[in-house]
Amino acid sequence: MSEQANIEKGEAIVERIHSAREQIFSELHKIIIGQNEVLEQMVIGLLTGGHCLLTGVPGLGKTLLVRSIAETFSLAFKRIQFTPDMMPADIIGSEIVDENPATGKRTFRFVEGPIFANIVLADEINRTPPKTQAALLEAMEERQLTAAGETHSLPPPFFVLATQNPIELEGTYPLPEAQLDRFLLNVYMDYLPKEDEASMVASTTSLKSERPQAIFSGEEIIELQKLTRQVPVAMEVVNYAVDLVSATRPTLTDTSPLAKEKIKWGAGSRASQALVLAAKARALLEGRYTVAIEDIQALALPVLRHRIIPSFNAVAEGTTSKEIIEELLELVKA
Repeated sequence: MSEQANIEKGEAIVERIHSAREQIFSELHKIIIGQNEVLEQMVIGLLTGGHCLLTGVPGLGKTLLVRSIAETFSLAFKRIQFTPDMMPADIIGSEIVDENPATGKRTFRFVEGPIFANIVLADEINRTPPKTQAALLEAMEERQLTAAGETHSLPPPFFVLATQNPIELEGTYPLPEAQLDRFLLNVYMDYLPKEDEASMVASTTSLKSERPQAIFSGEEIIELQKLTRQVPVAMEVVNYAVDLVSATRPTLTDTSPLAKEKIKWGAGSRASQALVLAAKARALLEGRYTVAIEDIQALALPVLRHRIIPSFNAVAEGTTSKEIIEELLELVKA
């Protein structure tokens, strides 16, 4: 293939995904008012094949958002409401015994749990014990699970979106760092501005009811995920992403005083991968064929906020991981 043909193919890919962005947002805004940044990060998670942790107080429409995304992409959707008494089998499924009424012969049959879907909403994941939380790990990382000694593949595309309530701490089980690291992005859903909230209230309290149109199939989503990974990225951008993540590690000899003072544990190499991959998706959504430093900076907060642990001094001073990341962005130069 000639160089000109490669350029034309690349331009076609960019135009296809940029056009898809407009279609996706147009359909989602039939149901979801505002929250443009949240919507963009969710779509980025879908394009990269990564999982998202959605954090926000009750009543902001987190479940409605996920259900609307599933409808827009014509994907099978299941919701798991986590509770303290939930067991792993409630998620992945279990074997049951079938008896043939004619012969009396008994056979085992695996009954799939709600994890067998394209988009799985793990609602209030921090309300269930670690044993059940851990049941998600293999599924999220390997896109498969093991039950009764047999491996079962999950239907592609597979996307886990977990929600947690940041204000209720009683009776909860905070996610361990190893499980938090499985989430590509930690998307924070905040209150709507007054104008947007007024529009939302007027829309949802009337007889008018719109549903998003399905504009993509599961096969098209898989193709878009492949196209996302083909986006070229300059080594200077990769180096910037690695430098930013390295700056969160207080144990390095050349780390900054900021990290040593305010960070207990920094982000691992998976954070660098997540930054670059998510930046590729953002560049395509913006209609660009190459990744820019600005893409890394725009995604630093959702990629890193759940991967760094503030030190005792930082917590005592009321410093949040968001504030630490903002300081690091000022400190690390491109």
